[in-house]
Amino acid sequence: MLEKALQYTTSDGAREGTLILTLDGPFTLGNMFQLQAELRTLHPACLIMDLTSVPYMDSAGLGVIMNYFVAAQGAGRKFLLAGVNDRIRSLLEMTKVDSLLRMYDSVEAAQAQA
Repeated sequence: MLEKALQYTTSDGAREGTLILTLDGPFTLGNMFQLQAELRTLHPACLIMDLTSVPYMDSAGLGVIMNYFVAAQGAGRKFLLAGVNDRIRSLLEMTKVDSLLRMYDSVEAAQAQA
């Protein structure tokens, strides 16, 4: 059976310069390439990646997140994660990147810190 496609949308955040990227579906090697290409073109002052509708993520999805994080840090931009579920949080903790990434329970909480 084929894996569900990863869908995503962008919307403006509450503050100028903030962009919300909402993902829907599993974030894995099988479906990450389009999003990875899209992320290379996004350079807002603050990007909030909403993972509320992402049931799981593999190491390839984590690689996409970390690549964007490093690029944002190097350019002085903010990168925040919102809606991280327990399964994804476990992956972030196991790989020890949870101490690097700023995570919030909701998009609203992330926007308050943007």
